Amino acid sequence: MSEQPVVPDTAPVVPDSAFLTAVDAHSGECVSLCYQCRKCTNGCPLTFAMDLMPNQVMRMVQLGLEEEVLRSKTIWVCASCQTCTTRCPNDIDIAHLMDALRQLSRKASMVSEPKVLKFHQALLDSVRRHGQMFELGMVGRYKLTAMDPFSGTKLGIELLKKGKLKFLPHNIKERKEVRDMFKPKEE
Repeated sequence: MSEQPVVPDTAPVVPDSAFLTAVDAHSGECVSLCYQCRKCTNGCPLTFAMDLMPNQVMRMVQLGLEEEVLRSKTIWVCASCQTCTTRCPNDIDIAHLMDALRQLSRKASMVSEPKVLKFHQALLDSVRRHGQMFELGMVGRYKLTAMDPFSGTKLGIELLKKGKLKFLPHNIKERKEVRDMFKPKEE
């Protein structure tokens, strides 16, 4: 007598193209071009910290698994180092796609890594204000919003001693042009 195969409790995935269409439109990339060669995943230096591999994110977008993608840790862990983009044989800008997914995650209130979001916001705010990053101000802003004011204090003191952190920002002349880049595009 042969044993019956064990069937998993999960429901089958029914592809839904609405999420794929929305991601393509928002990112300007054609995710359907991905044929799962895994070059993005094999080159990524941060897979050790991801819950989904980059190629899995691509496949899940293709299948329309919106909630799983937008709640994933991967889109927030991605450092946008461009390794995946450089390796993609179909010229999909995967790093840009991850940024678009972060934007969609914020819009849908599905952020899985709130501290990464706060760091991201502090960094962009620093660039918006000064035209370039003012590290001490950016870290201070992040520490206050993340409710973690004292971790890393010893390292910060060492950086100050060595002159690696400046007390005052250096504002560039073209600050207005940089601020204009942060304004929403008019349709």
